[in-house]
Amino acid sequence: MSLINKNNLQGFVPAVVTPFAANGEIMYDAFEELVLWLVTLGAQGICVAADNGESWTLSVTERAALTQAALKVTQGRIPVFTGATATQNKVTIENAIAATEAGADGLLIMPQTYVLKASQAELTNRFEMISQASDLPIIIYNSPRRVGFSLGLDDLDAILNVANIIGIKESHRDFFHHTHLLEKFSERLSIMIGPCHYIFPGIALGAKGFIATGPELLGTQAGNLTELALGKPGIQQSQLHFKLTRIYEALMSVGTWPASFKAILNLIGQPAGVPRDPTLPLTTAESNRLRVLLDELEIPHSSY
Repeated sequence: MSLINKNNLQGFVPAVVTPFAANGEIMYDAFEELVLWLVTLGAQGICVAADNGESWTLSVTERAALTQAALKVTQGRIPVFTGATATQNKVTIENAIAATEAGADGLLIMPQTYVLKASQAELTNRFEMISQASDLPIIIYNSPRRVGFSLGLDDLDAILNVANIIGIKESHRDFFHHTHLLEKFSERLSIMIGPCHYIFPGIALGAKGFIATGPELLGTQAGNLTELALGKPGIQQSQLHFKLTRIYEALMSVGTWPASFKAILNLIGQPAGVPRDPTLPLTTAESNRLRVLLDELEIPHSSY
């Protein structure tokens, strides 16, 4: 039985990339190296097979193997969450069962992707079925640009009544939505910020941490962001907020996700590999845009 719950799901919980070789094979040694690097930065949890991990390209077997590889590195020191999202509930449940059997501490699951809308009955049915199939705690993942619609607050309330939801990764880009979510649900579940430029205001208003892309580039400061966000606002917080905003804007505007994130990780010396079909690696010109950003932010990187 997983010991992770709404009270200890917190802090820096990065979603690790899946490093693929040029032939599309997973480079498991490189994956373990990335997980270890994130642990040394102060990660308080690891998400595998999520958006950064190109989950849409992964088989059930690969998700389980990545879970086991992450657990091999973390050795129970921090929880490992596995993305189990698929459009069909049946396939999502297969992913969830495989992750459970592989030893995952929790699941990261979106509403039904690509359907573009879902009734409250369809949403509650999905998460109730998953909770019946696996006893692992669930982080529900709201990402309107991925799913095609936003999870409404009334829908979330209904889902909490039927499923083992301990937290939410909130990736809505409208801070009005974040504000109302924090006001209504911060006592009922752990709210984890998605967009990294919302980390400081979100945590100040009651979020417990973040499952965001970009803080890794700050090095060990990533593990201290939650503590800083809870402190008195000052120049250090504002400078880090501005830096995170620039990182997020750049990563979201260059190439097809997550090609830019993999490229920038490679530039700073991490073995992120290349994207998997159908996503293409960045061009030289696109990579150079990221080099310029790293130079401007004074983040060490390779010069070739």
